[in-house]
Amino acid sequence: MKSFFITSSGTEIGKTLVTAALCHQLRQAGHTVQALKPVISDFRDGDPETDSAVLLNALGLPTTPENIEQMSPWRFAAPLSPDMAAAREGRTINFDALVAHCRAAADKPGDVLLIEGVGGVMVPLTHDKMVRDWMAAMGAPALLVVGSYLGTISHTLSAADALLMGDVPLKAVIVSTSEESPVPVEETAETLSRFLDGVPVVTMPRLDGDKSNLWQNAPDLIDLLLPS
Repeated sequence: MKSFFITSSGTEIGKTLVTAALCHQLRQAGHTVQALKPVISDFRDGDPETDSAVLLNALGLPTTPENIEQMSPWRFAAPLSPDMAAAREGRTINFDALVAHCRAAADKPGDVLLIEGVGGVMVPLTHDKMVRDWMAAMGAPALLVVGSYLGTISHTLSAADALLMGDVPLKAVIVSTSEESPVPVEETAETLSRFLDGVPVVTMPRLDGDKSNLWQNAPDLIDLLLPS
């Protein structure tokens, strides 16, 4: 399968919305798609708006314990970076096992595998590994989801630079409209484009409502992955 990694400049910006939208749109277009959210903090068992459940819903799969385990084997209750959330539970993340879990999924038959990260590009996973190390180990191009809030240009370019330094190819940037934006989101996207030569920069409107199915109203993003 072609693999893509959905990451961000921070947390609560829109990674899950983008991942779920792509799952839905790829399926509607006749592609076979699999998604993983292997590491999740702030996991809430039984909550349809928790990220793992949202992705299963977009894939048309029930939120059974077995599907949750396959989607998100490393689940932590605390809304903290994974290394800190794991420590609260007396646990750690086995980095090699995490990479192996994703590679096993990528080796299965199908068209597209979407791997959603946790937090931002530089969030710690273990005592010495970050999300960027995970992306580099997978070798999958990244979709960088960012906000349109004040300060996002610096945060976005810093995240893009971190990907470059980590030898992670940047496939595209998606500017997800924040609740508070100092300028029109298109203006932010245009400015980012000037500094991200050759990288597509697209915008996502603000979508409010039930998080469990917001993805149904997202604009078409398939061309970012599979250009026609």
